[in-house]
Amino acid sequence: MSKKVIIEPSGGVEGVEGALSAPPLHLPGLLTFEAAARHLNFARAAAEIGVTPTAVSRTIKNVEAQLNVRLFNRTTRSVSLTEAGASLNAALAPALALIRNALSQALLATDQPSGMLRVSSSYVAYHILIEPHIASFLEQFPLINVEISLDNQLSDIVGAGFDIGIRMGRKLQNDMISVQLGAVQKRIVVAAPDYFRERSEPTTIAELLKHNCIRQRYSVGGRLYDWKFEERGQKVHIDVQGRFMFDDMRSVMEAAIQGQGIAFILENFAKQELADGLLKQILRQHWALDDAFHLYYPHREHMPGKLRAFVDFMRTANQTTPS
Repeated sequence: MSKKVIIEPSGGVEGVEGALSAPPLHLPGLLTFEAAARHLNFARAAAEIGVTPTAVSRTIKNVEAQLNVRLFNRTTRSVSLTEAGASLNAALAPALALIRNALSQALLATDQPSGMLRVSSSYVAYHILIEPHIASFLEQFPLINVEISLDNQLSDIVGAGFDIGIRMGRKLQNDMISVQLGAVQKRIVVAAPDYFRERSEPTTIAELLKHNCIRQRYSVGGRLYDWKFEERGQKVHIDVQGRFMFDDMRSVMEAAIQGQGIAFILENFAKQELADGLLKQILRQHWALDDAFHLYYPHREHMPGKLRAFVDFMRTANQTTPS
């Protein structure tokens, strides 16, 4: 006979009418309710749990039927908690957090961290620091699955359901832990050899003003990245001009490879393209030090084994010194 984990209410949930007479609730139903209450979005809750939005909606209806009370107000545009739903979630969420922490502790006590690890990263950080080592990580930890989302925004990883994020710098939200990953990054000036077939190669920073420079914004609608250099112990800022601009470095580099202009990008990001001759470094005596990339994740009393394994492995693989 198969066994199911159930929670039998020993008393009513304050504000939930009829809870005393309700039949036992299966734990998966309560977990689904808590995820939907946290996201206030059935699709996001479904993605976190690994089911379809229809399955989440059906489960919520079953829980409401068992309790004989409406827990969510639903419209075609929004989902919100009713008073009874908010009361149930306030009592339930801490209890489920204790259960998750207990399970995390149990996993920490073993040599086999497991589960789905969701990672939010910029493409550049992934390409430089994660992609070269991810196959070895998956081989070493066969019970961990990894889902990676690539974008250039500083994501609210908790609200979006991620375990960890990777971004440049330390500009993070409150209650986040930051761990440096890899060394400080170096920016260099590059262009395709074809770009100079009908143009003279610049030999000074000032001569960049005569060229089409490919600009980059930090994010959609954000400010443009400054072209700053060190020259004879002084910082030199040049307001380059150009007809192309992007909000990610991958597109900047592709445009440079196509001969559209001069780019100012991370040396490690363009390493293969430089080796293959698709790009060449110009103004070799002028470059800039950018920040380092950082892993960031929410502060927790007990760090899940899958997260600890990922952080430790990637720091070692990238030879990061403690920050």
